[in-house]
Amino acid sequence: MTKKINLFANLKSDFASGLVVFLVALPLCLGIAMASGAPLFSGIIAGVVGGIVVGYLSQSHISVSGPAAGLTAIILTAITDFGAFDVFLLSVFIAGIIQLALGFLKAGSISNYFPTNVIEGMLAGIGIIIILKQLPHAFGYDADFEGDQAFIQNDGSNSFSFLFNVINHIQIGAIVISAVSLAILLAWDKVPFLKRLKLVPGALVAVIAGVVLNEVFVSSGSSLAIAKEHLVSLPVPKSFDDFKSILIMPNFSAITNPQVWVVGLTIAIVASIETLLCIEASDRMDVQKGYTDTNVELRAQGIGNIISSLLGGLPMTSVVVRSSANNNAGAKSKMSTIIHGVLLLISVLAIPAILNKIPLATLATVLILVGYKLAKPATFMHFWEKGKYQFVPFIATLVFVVATDLLKGVALGIIISIIFVLRGNLKRAYIFKKEQYEDGDIIHIDLAQEVSFLNKAAIKQTLNEIPENSKVVINAHDTEYIAHDVLDLIREFKETRAIDENIKVKLKGFKEAYELENTPENNNHVTIEHYYDVAKRALVKRETSKEEF
Repeated sequence: MTKKINLFANLKSDFASGLVVFLVALPLCLGIAMASGAPLFSGIIAGVVGGIVVGYLSQSHISVSGPAAGLTAIILTAITDFGAFDVFLLSVFIAGIIQLALGFLKAGSISNYFPTNVIEGMLAGIGIIIILKQLPHAFGYDADFEGDQAFIQNDGSNSFSFLFNVINHIQIGAIVISAVSLAILLAWDKVPFLKRLKLVPGALVAVIAGVVLNEVFVSSGSSLAIAKEHLVSLPVPKSFDDFKSILIMPNFSAITNPQVWVVGLTIAIVASIETLLCIEASDRMDVQKGYTDTNVELRAQGIGNIISSLLGGLPMTSVVVRSSANNNAGAKSKMSTIIHGVLLLISVLAIPAILNKIPLATLATVLILVGYKLAKPATFMHFWEKGKYQFVPFIATLVFVVATDLLKGVALGIIISIIFVLRGNLKRAYIFKKEQYEDGDIIHIDLAQEVSFLNKAAIKQTLNEIPENSKVVINAHDTEYIAHDVLDLIREFKETRAIDENIKVKLKGFKEAYELENTPENNNHVTIEHYYDVAKRALVKRETSKEEF
């Protein structure tokens, strides 16, 4: 059950996080547009629409939409084949219409079948990609465009060999600015006095320090000065006519061109899958444990792509890098996403010359920390300790996301997870029954012998439809295996919605095997310290319990 989000309830923290996402998104919007062979401002337009329009329509607390690196190859090929950007914009318009239709057809429910270890593997893989791709920028080597995620380079080299090539292009000034930026970012998270300055994010202070340092280097004629090609490069309109030329309308006369429809369908499918993956990941990162209606999200993305195409913007998706930065910066609601879009719009119109003084090395440092938080060693140990059935899909997804791309990596991870699951029993996950008592409804959910991630959607739907002030018994006495995705679902239901809506929850058969238990003081509070041991202790004989409400 989705609650209405108060956009102004956490304005202080949302403004600070929106500012951080703006700083991260600006070079990414420009870099992706450049790599796509599109006008630079088309990336900014997509970022603005993704922030303001999709941000407002979406139900996600932390997801941020904008131009995505995963679409660059499709865009570049389409623009080259069409020979006209306005014809390509018609494909984007069609893609938006298709996404809107998918939302109304409830195609977003497919996201319920993404297993958690695959989502976590995708996030860790993207974290490693960010680190590999941003380290050269931190050392002053900017041969790759911002937002590039390709492992294999155009010259046949790969991300690792490219990283070693940095040694031949090191700039001492960039290293100094990166080191100062890193020190500020780490201090902002560790020093108690600085942590209290939530309205002033560490990323903004790091960026200002980078700009000031480089200006000092330039004015003093120091050899440490960073050249123009290593700074943010935003086009600076000189007149009102320049602004008018930015807005390009789709060429609707090409509507009968079959290739336009093929490209539109391709963009719609790829953008929708990437969005659903990012939404599932964002909900997992969200400390507030919000539940995003993915069908609403598809409709929001469709409307966003329609508007972006009408203004001359690139197609967009929900993007993991920006969403992760938003979460790490402390976003509480989607107001942060909207603020980032507003800041993009205001800054590129009002202060492009100032933004062009920002060193790419500073922004690289911000992103490297984002990448580290996505791929922390603790995440690897967490899945290693849960056994091969969780670790293998996790690590396979990670490796293939890094070596190929997001969609191929996730597809492989899901295939491996399904192979593992098919070795067990795929019968119905639970029996659902409701009995009438004088003191109100008591709803019984009896879990089957084996409950896999494939059963997550049905159980989630059942829990979501339980009315307020109910009493629920979830019985796992006969269950030999429960996927940790489902345990997550039950835990979050018991710790959040059940408390908010006065739903009394009684768990049976969970205590010994999963450390998911009732506390005698309050049925709605649970303590889970080691319930992930399920992967190693799938076959456990449980004590019976006849406790009732």
